[in-house]
Amino acid sequence: MQEISSTKEKTLLQTLEAMAARAPEEGYSLREIFDQLDESAFGAGLFLLALPCCIPFLYGVPQVVSLPMMALAFQMVIGREQPWMPDKMAARKIDRKGLTQMSKGGRKWLGWIEAIVRPRLTMITGKRSERVIGAFLCIFCASILVPLPMTNTVPGFAVAIASFGLMQKDGLMVIAGLLIGTAWVSGLIGAVMLGAVTLLG
Repeated sequence: MQEISSTKEKTLLQTLEAMAARAPEEGYSLREIFDQLDESAFGAGLFLLALPCCIPFLYGVPQVVSLPMMALAFQMVIGREQPWMPDKMAARKIDRKGLTQMSKGGRKWLGWIEAIVRPRLTMITGKRSERVIGAFLCIFCASILVPLPMTNTVPGFAVAIASFGLMQKDGLMVIAGLLIGTAWVSGLIGAVMLGAVTLLG
């Protein structure tokens, strides 16, 4: 109980850093990671899973987390109260090296979020809005699966920013994440259509 209490006093990035420092060589499964976070909110889970997708040139881990990210986002759409993950997905492991890269990359690329996030426009982070936000995040997560170089980074940032805003009741941060992700998906669709027209022409 004492460890859980001290974990709650830390920020999410600090908790991940501590987890990476004490992880065994084989790392932890996604279920073990979620258990150590002691979080039942979708925002915390999505932020954590989005972290490796935000880090340029981090290979392997984004492929581990992309489908679980989609599963959590879809659960928001259907209105589940708490996150749930199928056993097969929950058993996926991130080794110590991957956790360390996630914690260092998270601090480097997204540490600024902790300094500026605060409750505002809280109506956007309510339960009714969560379904709409989840639909957008589901699309962003799906775009990470597109087999093209660097396709995970921008939508990863979008999911991370929106989910952190959701977790901290910061509607402005949620809007920023949704705008980034929507611009990315629109550009991706435009590029695919242009490529198809070029090939057919």
